[in-house]
Amino acid sequence: MIEEPRASAAIQSGTDYRLLIPFLSHVVLAQMLILVVRITTSYRTIELGLPVVWLGIIATGFAIVPALTALRVGRWIDRGNDAKACWVGAALVLVATMGFWAWPRSALHLLAFSILLGFGHMFCMAGHQMIAVRAGGARSRENVLGHYMVAASVGQGFGPFVVGWLGGSAALPPTHALFAMSLAAAALALGIALLITPESKRAPQREPAEVVPISHLLSMRGFPAVMVSSVVTITALDLLVIYLPVLGTERQIDSNHIGLLLTARSVAALVSRIFYYRLIMGVGRISLTLASMLGSAAGFLMLAMPLSLLAMYAVMIVLGFAMGIASTLTISSVVHLAPAHACGTALTLRMTGNRIGQIVFPALAGLLAAATGVASILFALGVGLAASGIAAAVRQPKG
Repeated sequence: MIEEPRASAAIQSGTDYRLLIPFLSHVVLAQMLILVVRITTSYRTIELGLPVVWLGIIATGFAIVPALTALRVGRWIDRGNDAKACWVGAALVLVATMGFWAWPRSALHLLAFSILLGFGHMFCMAGHQMIAVRAGGARSRENVLGHYMVAASVGQGFGPFVVGWLGGSAALPPTHALFAMSLAAAALALGIALLITPESKRAPQREPAEVVPISHLLSMRGFPAVMVSSVVTITALDLLVIYLPVLGTERQIDSNHIGLLLTARSVAALVSRIFYYRLIMGVGRISLTLASMLGSAAGFLMLAMPLSLLAMYAVMIVLGFAMGIASTLTISSVVHLAPAHACGTALTLRMTGNRIGQIVFPALAGLLAAATGVASILFALGVGLAASGIAAAVRQPKG
């Protein structure tokens, strides 16, 4: 029997709304500004006339420090430091956005600030995911995870919308204005993060014997397959954000439509996450995993084809709905499989895998795009999503 994660005793059977409201507010703002900065960085790379391979290098920089540090952060969070992780992450993101606004002058500047942004984002994400477990307690966990992912979708929807709105019909949006707006949003996000309350004083620090080895997590049935599906899903979302602007320049699609396409995906993901709790209760974890991963794969395979703009909007809506469920399941399934006292470690192990994927695959994608174009990346992602989705559904334990 898989043990359910335990929150503090005060919220064991329900939702802690005093924690939930500032937490979800911070999720929305953090997701919005991270996406605005990353899309704007792609456009700034084009604006500077850099080779397309730099898009992959900069994306790799975003992921490299988290890949090396996430597990230690997870152990730290398991000792009751989830709120502090959000505080640290918000401060690092503020410093990074200050750098993007003041010194976006070269590829090396963009790379350095992307590394710092990724480090801050890792702290925020690790803290957010553990707070979602703590705020819901054992009975409301899936419901609160759904709320968390809805908030993430709202932020991810606002991000591309802001870029498209400021960019208008221009091929390149005003990057300096976007970086300035991101700096203001980061300052506000830090203020909201400080309102997230730490976990109440727990029992004395856990004995070393209770620390769950990484090898034990990886040996659990279904855990490696869920990890792989998580890596492929998150990397696919990441590469879509990075390379859709490049696909737009290849197909003469202006920045306004690129922003709206990404917004359509985020809105569809938001809608799917609103219904996530009902879907997982009604359909079941295994069937929902398979359907959402295969739906995501179909979306990427279709985007690789030379579609009309109207067809691209339709495909992005389907893709967004499917990936909204799939990405939520990658978090939910990790928490479902992990021992209660190692949720933070398990979630950051997932994050480490995601970041390794974000290091390896963007670099390979940059080389692939330079050689064969963006469509080949989308095709490869579609195949990877299908294969990993089938593996995750087959290997997950029943119940």
